[in-house]
Amino acid sequence: MKKAQALEELFLAQKPHFDDSDVFMTSLTKRLDAVEFIKRYQEAALHRYKMAMLVAFVAGFIGGAVGMVFLLSTPAQVPLFTFRTHIVLLQWVGENSRIIAAAALSLLMSLGIISIVANVKDVMDMRVRLQAEK
Repeated sequence: MKKAQALEELFLAQKPHFDDSDVFMTSLTKRLDAVEFIKRYQEAALHRYKMAMLVAFVAGFIGGAVGMVFLLSTPAQVPLFTFRTHIVLLQWVGENSRIIAAAALSLLMSLGIISIVANVKDVMDMRVRLQAEK
């Protein structure tokens, strides 16, 4: 609402003088073309963001599914990796590698979901702003 009032006041404050209609029409056409270019660019950027989110979602879903299938398909008593050393910390990591891998995969998938939701919200806000400007 404030933006519309500001634009109205701006137009009312202008007192254009028209000496040569050809020059005025040429500059007006250039300005309108620039506005149309910016609108097309914003719509293309919005489309690119949507496609990037879709690709990220599909890649994350496939990666998470493959990781979970691998994690669940190996025997439960066999660690995912071993270090073959006598250092206590590394032995503990090797023994609990399945739990550590599951926790890391869960955290990574949660981070991916949160970032995708944030991106969807940003794109929706952009769409609302573009529709409000029209």
